Amino acid sequence: METITWHDFEKVELRVGTVLEAIDFPEARKPAFKVRVDFGGFGIRWSSAQITKHYTKEELVGRQIVGVTNFPKKQIANFMSEFLVTGFADENGDIVLTAVEKPVPNGSKLI
Repeated sequence: METITWHDFEKVELRVGTVLEAIDFPEARKPAFKVRVDFGGFGIRWSSAQITKHYTKEELVGRQIVGVTNFPKKQIANFMSEFLVTGFADENGDIVLTAVEKPVPNGSKLI
C-alpha cells in the first residue's frame, strides 16, 4: 500500500448527501440503481450504484450516504454518473454503503 500525505487526502471530496430518488438501471451490465442525491451547497447529483443486493429503492430514499464529489463525470451505459457512491464489499463482494451514524448537514466533508 502506498502512503499518502495529509495534503493528498484533503484533495478527495468525500461528502455526505441525502438520497432523494432511486430508480432501476436496466441498461447497466451489473445490477444497479440510479440514485439522485442532495449534497447541499454542492448540488443535486446522479450516480450509478451497484447496491441492489443489500438495499431496495424505497429504503434508500431519505438515507444519508457518502460520495466522492470531485471525480470527473463517468459514462455508464447511456448515463452520466456525477459522483462515486462509496461502500465496502461484504464477504460475497456485494456493496454495503458507507454511511453516517447520525444526521449531518448535506454537503459536509469527511474530515
